[in-house]
Amino acid sequence: MTVKVLLKSAKNKCAVPKPTLSYRGRFAPSPSGPLHAGSLLAALGSYLDAHAHRGTWLVRIEDIDPPREVAGASDLILSQLEAHGLLWDESVRRQSQQDRLYHRNLERLQQHGLVYACNCSRKDIKARAPFYTGHCRYRNLPWQGNALRFVNQHPVTSLLDRLHGQVTIEPDFAAEDFTLRRRDGLWAYQLAVVSDDRDQEITHIVRGSDLLTPSSWQMALWQSLTTIAGGPPAPKLVHLPLVVGDDGRKLSKQNHAPPLLAADAVDNLSLALTRLNLAPPADLYGAPVAEQLSWAIPAWRARNLQ
Repeated sequence: MTVKVLLKSAKNKCAVPKPTLSYRGRFAPSPSGPLHAGSLLAALGSYLDAHAHRGTWLVRIEDIDPPREVAGASDLILSQLEAHGLLWDESVRRQSQQDRLYHRNLERLQQHGLVYACNCSRKDIKARAPFYTGHCRYRNLPWQGNALRFVNQHPVTSLLDRLHGQVTIEPDFAAEDFTLRRRDGLWAYQLAVVSDDRDQEITHIVRGSDLLTPSSWQMALWQSLTTIAGGPPAPKLVHLPLVVGDDGRKLSKQNHAPPLLAADAVDNLSLALTRLNLAPPADLYGAPVAEQLSWAIPAWRARNLQ
């Protein structure tokens, strides 16, 4: 399948701070299927940025949605990363083992009046507006059996991204009272990812451009938790180009993107480097993954850390 790279409002160079030993980055896939070309791009960009900063690179399995989880996918993802030379520096974290952390942060928010229950269905929400209007904020519904939402008092409507520059977020979207815990009792992505990033003291987030806009919610939640409980400053952001198919849609597990094969790791890595605009020399194509990565780290540093 032919793929293209989609990148909106990208600049040729990133304005970033000088390399720092305190850098902590992460790649956080969900085990809803194996890695594909799009997820390799995000993993590789995150890995290169961490190593170019001479920092630490972590892997976190975001397994908080059992109905969407594919049996064996977590182990397969880790083996795919290993096959492509992307080796993590600390123990792999699994979100399914972080209930205590998420409960603690939910309680902190609740104690400061920043959580409420909501029984609106997706159909109800769409019938009122393209975004959630805060319909249940003052209804005092019971928590049991309902979704729990964040009182988004201080929306983040502008983000500084190292690749995209200053990004303005649509105000109504930025101001949504987003979900912290789902109606079925499962943790929502926003609370889990912010809780883990804060707990692991992540300083830099490098991921796909499809998550650029939701970053406004995460930064709003991060700032509220910092006000309540202290903690590390919000991370610096980089949102990488998306890999899309002939139909213009982002490659994803939901769109049945073909999985990465360990046997093709050398070619996969060469193609991913090209999609990251690193322009590897012709004689690097087909080289072992370790050799490609050894070339790519200083190349990323020279291109993106000046």
